[in-house]
Amino acid sequence: MRITFIAGEYPPLQGGLGDFTRELARALAAAGHEPHVITRMVPGAPREEVVQGVQVHRSEPGWGWTSLRRIAAFIRAHRPHVLNLQYQAAAYGMHPAVNLLPALFARRVPTIVTFHDLKVPYLFPKAGPLRWQAILSMARSATAAIVTNREDDEILAQAGITRRTRIPIGSNITPVSLEGFTRQGWMQARAIPAGTRLIGYFGFMNESKGGEVLIRALAELRAHGQDVTLLLIGGQTGASDPTNIAYARHMTQLAGELRVQAHIVLTGYLDERGVSAALAACDCIALPYRDGVSFRRGTLMAALAHGCAVVTTTPRVALPELVDGQNVLLVPPDSPAVLASALRRVLSSPELQTRLQAGSRELSVQFGWDRIAAASLRVYNHTIRHT
Repeated sequence: MRITFIAGEYPPLQGGLGDFTRELARALAAAGHEPHVITRMVPGAPREEVVQGVQVHRSEPGWGWTSLRRIAAFIRAHRPHVLNLQYQAAAYGMHPAVNLLPALFARRVPTIVTFHDLKVPYLFPKAGPLRWQAILSMARSATAAIVTNREDDEILAQAGITRRTRIPIGSNITPVSLEGFTRQGWMQARAIPAGTRLIGYFGFMNESKGGEVLIRALAELRAHGQDVTLLLIGGQTGASDPTNIAYARHMTQLAGELRVQAHIVLTGYLDERGVSAALAACDCIALPYRDGVSFRRGTLMAALAHGCAVVTTTPRVALPELVDGQNVLLVPPDSPAVLASALRRVLSSPELQTRLQAGSRELSVQFGWDRIAAASLRVYNHTIRHT
């Protein structure tokens, strides 16, 4: 099957949408299909390349109205069996052109929209409710919609969107064999004192992920005599959302005000082995999402895939797969003192840490890319048969 993905970002650009598209496309190529990816130009990256069976076309100087004309030309030239738009407003610079893509192309080729979230695009000042209508129009005009989590599924169901399927995301970081790795050696190379307990945070620093809560929890732990360091793993801002940059500055300022800046280590961008090593070095991972934990979070999936002891926030919508105290430790959002207390529990109990690590590994099996690719193919085949 020839499958064309539209991806607002794609490696080497940093971002969860691009990483998801790469992993899904790789899994489809490994299964014998022909995936193409239309994405943004990147200085220094080839305009056209084939990597692990995925044909990447970096043809877009930016996402705007002229993108629709270029995508139409690509469809005429390559005649894909299915078009899969990977949607997240920030990945397209909040421009509304991509929201019209299903209405324009669904009659030419089965067009599926994968909603990575339901955040609205920018239309014009004071557009208000029209922005939400842009999302609903996409879902209604698409041949089918895919959502990545239960929360978004329920929202679209309430809006009357019936042609939808829930398929989770997987870990964007494949666990790598760490031959020769020792935690002691890893810490020594980074001048982290022996005996220091490491709390990890993986992913971009933005308001929805509870960065401020985490910094305050670190200060709480330090104030009560805990020898802990916060390890911020990976790049902190990404390539698509400029608000991440301002928020990262705010976090730096807050850490200075709370006098914990010396106890925060930033790794910067890491390759897969680097991420795997950093996660392995941590005693636990803190993911204090302000909107509650969700299976749309690639950082959660990476932590589970690496068998980490995860402390995160209670989901807004019940997720039966998450069992408090077994595969995660749950705390309420926006509660630095409670988060600090939960982290203290994990750090002081090897038994709890081991139990959470085993539970993470067991749960992560449900989110393997082979399963995700198979579920996506079922949607593609169904839309082709019924179009």
